[in-house]
Amino acid sequence: MSAHFEELGWQQTPMGEVSLRRRFDPTVRADVYEVKLGDEYLMSSLFTVAERELARRGLARTPGAGLDVVVGGLGLGYTAREALEDGRIRTLTVIEYSEAVIDWQVRGLLPDTAGLAADGRVALVCADFFAAASGSVGFDPQRPGRTYDAILLDIDHSPRHLLHDPHATFYTRDGLLAVSVFLSPGGTFAMWSDDAPDAEFLAVLDSVFTDVVAERVSFDNPLTRSRSASTIYLATRV
Repeated sequence: MSAHFEELGWQQTPMGEVSLRRRFDPTVRADVYEVKLGDEYLMSSLFTVAERELARRGLARTPGAGLDVVVGGLGLGYTAREALEDGRIRTLTVIEYSEAVIDWQVRGLLPDTAGLAADGRVALVCADFFAAASGSVGFDPQRPGRTYDAILLDIDHSPRHLLHDPHATFYTRDGLLAVSVFLSPGGTFAMWSDDAPDAEFLAVLDSVFTDVVAERVSFDNPLTRSRSASTIYLATRV
């Protein structure tokens, strides 16, 4: 390996090979950390605004103190790290499918989110978020049916562009009804999407939750030298 590129870790999963690599990007003149699933890019430390806004916006509409929060998908850790900036967080349960992704955090391979695994409020749980969301036990096997003040989800590219076909059930009315059981009344469901707001998915959200909105998040893209955008869906359990 040259100093300009290094594969830091990988793991074979039923969805494909998940890998973490570090490369020097001459455009920004800095090391960039990227997660890939096979040949598909999942996330990059070049683009973290929307991941952080998922936590900010989701928690901004969540009332109360001593918040118990679930993050679906660890990734590079930016959503979880941003959530911890909210002083009301009591517990943060991060559900991550890949053991390797959790291991990268435990080993401190990601400078921007270093220390996340050691935070006493954080539990990094290796599990299938979608299976947990559709089951009767939920996200804490030790406390079946435990409810949370917010669920922040960042796994699939969008409700239509999935990493794994079985995830599709989650984005239906039945799937969202199932996960809503694990939210306290007044709790927030927030979700990142790489696509523009989807009117059909908004209608499904609106059939389960209240105060449903889709907010665009714009950010600089140094690779295209232009602006890019993602969507944050926000909804409240009645």
